[in-house]
Amino acid sequence: MSVKEQLAELGLELPVASLPLAAYVPAVRTGNLVFTAGQLPLVDGKIPYIGKVDGGVTPEQAKELAQVCILNALAAVNLVANVDDIKRVVRVVGYVNGVPGFIGMPGVVNGASELLIKLWGEVNGKHARTAIGVADLPLDAPVEIELTVELNG
Repeated sequence: MSVKEQLAELGLELPVASLPLAAYVPAVRTGNLVFTAGQLPLVDGKIPYIGKVDGGVTPEQAKELAQVCILNALAAVNLVANVDDIKRVVRVVGYVNGVPGFIGMPGVVNGASELLIKLWGEVNGKHARTAIGVADLPLDAPVEIELTVELNG
């Protein structure tokens, strides 16, 4: 089953990749690896919830936004390779814009990780990961995600 078909079964769809906000490209392929730029939770050009996690945005809302970020990251991968050619998810880096003292970054970034595991399974979907708290993010986004994947040879 294709990635788009799996997403449809989950009630999701692969979005159109967002244009970069500055001087960079959304994704770079080198050999069998694809690295994405940090992806914001943009839906039709807007972020559904803005602000700091545990401030104006709940951790549950931020977790939903992390899922949006990973969908945007997959769309970025699709610009340089077919997402159906993804063999393994290698690494996820999540940046969480939380209030001072917020330590729930791993739970927020689980929104991205859990979707990848649903799509590629326990073996190929599980990945190395970093979940970092930051003072601010572009456009006052609560979360930003980077993705690295390995493609089939």
